Amino acid sequence: MPKTWSNKDERQYEHIKESAKDRGRSDRRAKEIAARTVNKRRRQEGRTPSKRTQGTGNPNEPLEEHTRDELYNQARELGIEGRSAMRKAELVDAIRAAT
Repeated sequence: MPKTWSNKDERQYEHIKESAKDRGRSDRRAKEIAARTVNKRRRQEGRTPSKRTQGTGNPNEPLEEHTRDELYNQARELGIEGRSAMRKAELVDAIRAAT
């Protein structure tokens, strides 16, 4: 287990791994499924070091001070279409228009 995982993450990993084995998956595949599942949940909760998936930034800062990735994540939460092709200034404008 990675050192950054909490006890809950480890328990969830073991549970998913055993469940996958019970369904006939190989030990290697069961470990992969479990690790991917736990890491996905950690990513969604913002507990990973990945800049792209880390969150939406400090809500008390002006939008211009957020990174493009933080603005992109906000746009995704708001359901803004075409966000992947937008530059930072365009994301700021689109977020302001949506809120």
